[in-house]
Amino acid sequence: MKIPVLDQVQVWFDDLLWLVYPELCVACEKPLNTGEKCLCTSCRFRLPKTNFHLDAGNPVVKHFWGRVRIEAAASYFLFTKGEKVQHLIHLLKYKKRKDIGVFIGDIYGYDLKKSETFASVDVIIPVPLHPDKLRRRGYNQSECFAEGLSHSLKVSFDTTTLKRNTATETQTRKHRYERFENVDKVFSVTDPGQVKGKHVLLVDDVITTGSTLVACAEALLEQPGTRVSIATIAYA
Repeated sequence: MKIPVLDQVQVWFDDLLWLVYPELCVACEKPLNTGEKCLCTSCRFRLPKTNFHLDAGNPVVKHFWGRVRIEAAASYFLFTKGEKVQHLIHLLKYKKRKDIGVFIGDIYGYDLKKSETFASVDVIIPVPLHPDKLRRRGYNQSECFAEGLSHSLKVSFDTTTLKRNTATETQTRKHRYERFENVDKVFSVTDPGQVKGKHVLLVDDVITTGSTLVACAEALLEQPGTRVSIATIAYA
């Protein structure tokens, strides 16, 4: 089959553009090959995936024992300071690489389908940012992750029902109890009917102490019949 001239020109142009400005892997920063997106094939297989979604008693689930009632919890990667996963999270969160969140959410969703619990979610809700912070950053990195999960899980994602009422201080340098105090009663549900009686998948970028996710889950669980599971890109 003969390729149309305009299509052939576009292929040549794309190849030339790649030679001048090659797309780089967000983890190792090596040029991506044709057909690769965000992560090179090597990093997709070598990054520290947890497979926690296949273990009902995994460390992320245990992280919430005695703190909040959840159905299941899992993270795609293990987070280690100074390593590749931290680098890609940094690009997503601070360098406007929204495509990273969407891409990881998409591929992780296919893994989560293998878990009966995660496969039963009705709606995906990302941890919300306060409107002031959202304006400054321009986007919510957790929404990007939710968008990707929504595509592969074939479940809608909701960015309006869970609301952050108060602008809290950054959690980065706070101790565990300070983080809990920092988010206590910060979140509320704007439309209970959207989550009442549903299985909600609550998502965020990274779990450290989990205080923010606990506060979000508590707000959602105040609605009758609501169940909550948790998924994040990484677990520190």
